[in-house]
Amino acid sequence: MQFDFTRLPPADRYRLLTNFIGPRPIALVTTRSPGGHANAAPMSFFNVFSHAPPLVIIGVSARPNGSEKDTIANIRRTREFCVNMVDMALSEQMILCGVNFADDVDELDFAGLPADLCDQINADRIATTPCAMECRIERIIDYPGRAIVIGEVVEMHVRDDCLDGHGRYVDPGVYQPIARLHADNYITSDRQFELRKPAHLAPHEVGTTPLPAGSV
Repeated sequence: MQFDFTRLPPADRYRLLTNFIGPRPIALVTTRSPGGHANAAPMSFFNVFSHAPPLVIIGVSARPNGSEKDTIANIRRTREFCVNMVDMALSEQMILCGVNFADDVDELDFAGLPADLCDQINADRIATTPCAMECRIERIIDYPGRAIVIGEVVEMHVRDDCLDGHGRYVDPGVYQPIARLHADNYITSDRQFELRKPAHLAPHEVGTTPLPAGSV
């Protein structure tokens, strides 16, 4: 079957894209409301974008009635947000945070999620998340009914048990994030395996040796 995306209705494009592009990591994004409450919302249009500078990207859609969600309204006002990664222990609370409450509802409190203050931004982070990333806005790209937010990570909080004994790499036996597939279907990374490029092909790779100084 073939689908012409230039003619396809938005709902059908969404269905196809989210059915086949997955699993998608989940960012449980926390922001500060105008009244000082903690807003939390799960975002499955999310990923890391760059490490130099350290950038993450989230896509925030409008509500069904076209109004702007609290998360993007708070981000526009404060220019900052926190990404909390989600594992199985946080999955049920994450779903509760997906309800479109009024902005005076503290969603972390409603979901029973313990909160700590972020260090460099005015937002709460989830105390039990495997990893929280404090972000400041690099830019916001607006489309009709959607905003793409690029944030620069200014601080990362990692739960101690998620790292190996040297504190360098993730322990895959502990950090098993969940991701969204399609509709209400999710997946967990409890079955991990390694794939390495064949070592004998290394001499054939181009662009791996730094260019001499002044050559660019």
